[in-house]
Amino acid sequence: MLQKFDERNRDLIVNVGGKLTHRDKAAVSVFDSAVQGGDAVWEGLRLTAGRIFALDEHLARLRRSAHALAFESVPPDAEITEEIRRTLAANGMRDGVHIRLTLTRGVKITSGMDPRLNTAGPTLIVLAEFKDPVYDQSGIRLITASVRRTAPDSLDPKIHHNNLLTSIMAKIEANVAGADDAVMLDHRGFIAETNATHIFMVSGGTLLTPTTSSCPEGITRAAVLRLAASAGIGCEEGDYTLPQLYNADEVFVTGTMGGLAPVVAVDGRVIGDGVTGAVTSQLTEGYGTLIATAGTVIV
Repeated sequence: MLQKFDERNRDLIVNVGGKLTHRDKAAVSVFDSAVQGGDAVWEGLRLTAGRIFALDEHLARLRRSAHALAFESVPPDAEITEEIRRTLAANGMRDGVHIRLTLTRGVKITSGMDPRLNTAGPTLIVLAEFKDPVYDQSGIRLITASVRRTAPDSLDPKIHHNNLLTSIMAKIEANVAGADDAVMLDHRGFIAETNATHIFMVSGGTLLTPTTSSCPEGITRAAVLRLAASAGIGCEEGDYTLPQLYNADEVFVTGTMGGLAPVVAVDGRVIGDGVTGAVTSQLTEGYGTLIATAGTVIV
């Protein structure tokens, strides 16, 4: 799976520190913490029919992550929301948009890891692109990466940070194998998530998903669990192994950028009948309705 360039994004206006500028002229300081050490937090937002789904939840997670990293300040939610609104208006955007929201610790007076070197900040970056869900809705194929998810006693995934190198390394393995994405295991050998999404399995009519001990607390993940519960589908969170994944009746992945996408094969094992299952279809339809009708009206 390789995302394709959308011509509608050729002349994007992006927002860096409140300054709206053409994508080709946007700049972040070489002394910014994100450049110096990946010292930043981020959120992915989805704009559908003028609404941003779960905006409050995303901003709350951004704030929690920044607080956990001891950022000295975080812009108020109203200020961040206004910068998002300005960026969308500058691009004439209302539907089919993915927004990458990044908050760095800010700019340092000289290079170095010490946060006390930061003299200005934080830096808020709003990047909005026309981007439909990125996965093939007929089904994707996964392999298992050799790269493990970082243990929570090393870098807790509850911090939604910009250090994505383990995910990138896993994605490289998927690319080499000709797969769409890679399953990542935790430090104990249980399934954590993929390099970019959360994983769900359907077994015997019950929806199963790994705990968030070694992966972020996904907002799309939580929405799917609520949808399943309201539809009377049994849900369980736990520790699951690769053989359980191989033998599931259905598998799908979730995320803001890709929505819900069925998985038809993992490590060469066909999942179920090799097509989108009934539960996956039901939840995909429910999620589509949810993001189009719920959330914060912003344009």
